[in-house]
This record gives sequence, C-alpha cells and structure tokens, in this order.
Amino acid sequence: MRFVRQHQPGVQQSRDRHVGGKAGGAADLRLGVAAGCGDTDRGHRRNLAGKIRSYVHANDFTIVTVTEEDLDDLLPLMRAYCDFYRSTPSDEALFEMSRALIADPGKEGVQFMARAGDGIAIGFASLFWTWETNAGGRVGVMNDLFVSPSARGKGAADALIAACRDRCRDRGAVRLEWVTAPENFRAQAVYNRVGATQSDWIDYWLDVE
Repeated sequence: MRFVRQHQPGVQQSRDRHVGGKAGGAADLRLGVAAGCGDTDRGHRRNLAGKIRSYVHANDFTIVTVTEEDLDDLLPLMRAYCDFYRSTPSDEALFEMSRALIADPGKEGVQFMARAGDGIAIGFASLFWTWETNAGGRVGVMNDLFVSPSARGKGAADALIAACRDRCRDRGAVRLEWVTAPENFRAQAVYNRVGATQSDWIDYWLDVE
C-alpha cells in the first residue's frame, strides 16, 4: 500500500520540520510557482540559469546549493533536526540521501543551506521532486526546513523557502508543497507571511521493511 492522503473537511493539519521542523501529520501548505507569483524571492538574487550557486541577502547570510564540500557542515543541522523529532537515522544514511540529491538534482531533488556572514551553517531545506495528479504536473516537496534556534527571526527560513520556490519554477514544477505540525505556530507564522495556502489533509505512512 502506498502513501494515501485523505481529505477531512474542517480539520487543520500541518507537517514540516519546525522552522526548522518536521511534519507530524497535519496541514498541507502550498505556494504557486508561476512567474510573478508572490514576493517571497524579493531581496535576493535569483539563480535564473541554474548555474549560480548562491543567493546573497542583506541580513548577512547566504543561501547556497549543497555540494559535497558542504556535507560536513550540513550534518549537524540534519542531526539536530532529527533529534528534535526523535528520529535516529545514521550519519551514513543522511550522507547517502544528500549525495543522491547532489548526484542527480534533476531527478531526485536538492538541498539548500543558509550560511551566516562568517560562513557558519545556520539552516537547511530539502526539496524533493514528485508528481501530483490533482495538480496536473510535477510538484516540489519541501520535506525539511530547519533553522538553528540562535539564527531564527532574521529571514533565513523565508530565504530557504524562496530558494525552493525558485528551483521549482526553474524545474517546471507547478507548485511547492510542505507540511507542518499543528502546534508549530512559529513555523505557521512564517508560512502565512510568505503567502502559502493551507489545506486540510490527514497524513498516513507505512513502514515497508
């Protein structure tokens, strides 16, 4: 049996991985990615050709596309993210996932990292590709979004979302989707600010081992 989404009117759900946060099984959030849709990419330089690796922001941080050389800095962020959700994948499994994205970003997806002005890694987002019949096309799923507690409130989460949205647009996806926990009110404030639409779904999953 595969993952099933079941619509339940009147029930608000959400899943992300708190700003940073994971999904717990609550409301879907979506952003259109058509050209000119929304202002979430304001204040940073878009990677129009897909070859420029970074977005520079006025708040003294940069959003970069994760490469092999970034993995040692990315791992502590992924580890903190997993710890928050009490999940225990091995470091090797996390590296394997990141390397799969690096090896084939067009098919698998991409990770973005926020770096402070001094080069310290302060946050990351993971974007995976899939298809959705109801959307009539490819969609990007922002499966992970995490910003270190000491770096929150400075726009890094907004910038990571904008980077994911831009990549969706460049990839020809029709929208960006993600989920957040119902009690993650700080994350929801960010998502409301960037203009995301909340929808009502119930999340299911099954182990396949």
